Amino acid sequence: MLLLYLGVLSLSGLAHPVEVKRPRGVSLTNHHFYDESKSFTCLDGSATISFDRVNDDYCDCKDGSDEPGTAACPNGRFHCANAGYRPMYIPSSRINDGICDCCDTTDEYNSGTMCENTCREMGRKEREALKQMAEVAKEGFEIKKALIEEASKRKEEKQKKLTELQEGKNSVEEQVEALRVAKEAAEKPEKEAKDIHQKAWEEKKAAEKAAQDQAKAEEAFYKLDENTDGMISVVELQAHPELDVDGDGILSETEAQTLLGNFLQVDRGHFQDTVWPAIKEKFKTEDSAEEQPLKNTPVEEEPDSQPDAQVDQLSPEEDYDEDEEDEEADDDSLDEEMKVSSPKPSSDDKAAEEEVEKIPPYDEATQALIDGRLMKVQYQTFMVEEGSGQKQVFAHRLEG
Repeated sequence: MLLLYLGVLSLSGLAHPVEVKRPRGVSLTNHHFYDESKSFTCLDGSATISFDRVNDDYCDCKDGSDEPGTAACPNGRFHCANAGYRPMYIPSSRINDGICDCCDTTDEYNSGTMCENTCREMGRKEREALKQMAEVAKEGFEIKKALIEEASKRKEEKQKKLTELQEGKNSVEEQVEALRVAKEAAEKPEKEAKDIHQKAWEEKKAAEKAAQDQAKAEEAFYKLDENTDGMISVVELQAHPELDVDGDGILSETEAQTLLGNFLQVDRGHFQDTVWPAIKEKFKTEDSAEEQPLKNTPVEEEPDSQPDAQVDQLSPEEDYDEDEEDEEADDDSLDEEMKVSSPKPSSDDKAAEEEVEKIPPYDEATQALIDGRLMKVQYQTFMVEEGSGQKQVFAHRLEG
């Protein structure tokens, strides 16, 4: 468009002007409205007047179209032909005002002002500026064209590279999937063997724990069964305030009966199944609390023969109450001796307990499966590292 406009200006500047007879101030495109042989009709159609009233310095048309070359109409427009430059319209009020508005001086035809026709010079400067702009635009177009070609080339290269990478990605994904399937197939026997080993160990550990708990329950039963009648009664349970339920420090008859499952007394089986699970934590805690002060308090040693002498002095024909009292005394003295003389668990005992909690080593078959899989993983890792090293060496050779 810029080049076309420049060409039109060039032609208009070089070609000889053709004069078309028309009233002053009328543009070439509107000259057919101003025919001297006919009456003039205002361009807005508001009136029709004789042609001799056009440019008579009196405004007859509301749109001012009858006075294109005078300042009679406030809304009139004067057309500057400006041959050699740009034609333009100015308000008709600027006609003969002493200021040169048109470069061809046609607006000051009767003011006496000496205006210089500068249209050709202004046209020449504008054409030079437009030519320079056209050259810059052409140069920019060439640069743009080169950039588009380079971008298209890079796009094709990147698209080709992307296709190659995508193909490589698909190949790697297939290899990964194959390796995953092979890995799962290789790990399946190992996992099954490990699960069997783990399950067997957990079952063994649970059985040992159950046996230990049962032993503790039996020990607690015999300790609570003060009259050794094979039954735990409410009264016998009340002798252990550490089993208190409501925290008042006293195990009431109601609380004891509740712990016994609302029975007045229970046998060993019922005690192990129902009562012991409810009291074992408190019973154990109370034992620990009783053992602590005994360990810190020195107790005088008594002759070993004294407990035996007391046992020998017991008569099998004494009343039940006396036997019970003697048995309680013997039990208390024996308990104290056991508590005082019981050694503190050594580090070896603790290590033995921790060893029991550890899972035992795998059997030979399971360990063989694990070792075989580890060797495969190490081999695959070695191959990957070797391949990476070869790629680095190859790249270094290319750079060299």
